[in-house]
Amino acid sequence: MSAGLDFETKILVKHDAPALLRRELESPGWRPRVLSLSGVTDPYQPIERKLKLTRRCLEVMVEFRQAATIVTKNRLVTRDLDLLSTLASHRAAGVFVSITTLNPALASLLEPRTSRPAARLEAIRALADAGVPAGGMVAPVIPGLNDHEIPTILEAAAKAGATTAGHVMIRLPSAVAPLFEDWLQRHRPDAKDKILNRVRSMRDGKLNSAEFGARMRGRGPMAELISRVFRFSCKRLDLNVRPWPVSAEAFRRPGGDGDKQLRLFD
Repeated sequence: MSAGLDFETKILVKHDAPALLRRELESPGWRPRVLSLSGVTDPYQPIERKLKLTRRCLEVMVEFRQAATIVTKNRLVTRDLDLLSTLASHRAAGVFVSITTLNPALASLLEPRTSRPAARLEAIRALADAGVPAGGMVAPVIPGLNDHEIPTILEAAAKAGATTAGHVMIRLPSAVAPLFEDWLQRHRPDAKDKILNRVRSMRDGKLNSAEFGARMRGRGPMAELISRVFRFSCKRLDLNVRPWPVSAEAFRRPGGDGDKQLRLFD
């Protein structure tokens, strides 16, 4: 969401990320687990087209059959369908596509440097058609701005091929809160107070909460109402019927004894 806010963007690029990942996976101390790409920064930002760091990391993961769940707002994820489908054949990959709104005009204001809503739905469809487990993530949910869209977003995602869904309430840590308030003042001045008050009602009177277990959902009547709408919509659309089918069971170290044994069954 912050992509729509006016502030200077500085990019920190970790060019050696694929090499560091390989070193970690080769380490005898590595315990197979599902990795998340990424819980903080979208792995398919526009600069990924040029740098291909995410793709190079996925190439390493394919070698090791390292499991990963990706969360992204960008259609660019479909560029890597070859790698993702290979991992998915070992139950080692799945992708959540985050959809904030189905309204193109609102999307261009909130997230101008990400894929439009229709393109995100196309990404879900392409992933599902390629055999990659796909989910729809309604995020961030902004009460008073896009929470009424939860049922229609989930319905569109399910029609595109999503079998799983999630939602994340808006979070406004210290540096983001004033930027969001400024955004509201410029683009939604009439709804500014209503939206901020609803956010505070879910954050114990504050605009943000770092409390584990509550920071992604909030608490209170408004948060519970949104959760009920989400759960009811998922039930109606047969979303989240089965567990997320991504596990670390297929992990192997290329060239090792485990790899030789696995190849007997390939």
